[in-house]
Amino acid sequence: MAAFHEILFPLEVALGASGGPERVTEVITTASGREERNTRQADSRRRWDAGYGVKSLAALADVVSFFEERRGRLYGFRWRDRLDHSSAPPGHAVTPLDQVIGTGDGTRVTFTLAKIYGSLHAPYARAITKPVPGSVRVAVNGVERIEGTHFSLDATRGEITFAMAFIPPAAAVVSAGFSFDVPVRFDTDFLEVNLTAFAAGDIPRIPVIEIRV
Repeated sequence: MAAFHEILFPLEVALGASGGPERVTEVITTASGREERNTRQADSRRRWDAGYGVKSLAALADVVSFFEERRGRLYGFRWRDRLDHSSAPPGHAVTPLDQVIGTGDGTRVTFTLAKIYGSLHAPYARAITKPVPGSVRVAVNGVERIEGTHFSLDATRGEITFAMAFIPPAAAVVSAGFSFDVPVRFDTDFLEVNLTAFAAGDIPRIPVIEIRV
């Protein structure tokens, strides 16, 4: 597993960043003009430019310090996506019924957090590996369970493990709600900062890209 630091990128900078999900689609046009489209990657990959969030020299200094401690691209870290960081719809509070994460069989004890995008044509299940500690709520057949009593959470892997006395019975629906971060790394080993240009309004480029952990 790649080296990873369980630390959040400076939040005030991340919230002003520009970016989003990226997919890799191969498009081949046949002689008839029809297209054949395919992808070799089941998951999207998010990338951002954190430079847009730097509004002061103090914030820039914080980012440079953070960059140095991560050794550039060497160590991954947590990133808060302003648009997409909750299991609930925008403007709604997290509930334990937000996302269905599995069905019990009477013996399964571990369930992985996930968020579903879409519902009709081709729903996409995104694995959530970096939930925010203290934010995760879980229910079995609609009845909320309590962390520390009924289940434990591995916030570094996004896994819920039920206590042996509270294993979900067969056909029981297991659901969860949570806030989450994205595992990322810097996508450069060089931060080029021109302080003269910055003071005049030019924002440095600070590329960040999602990683699998």
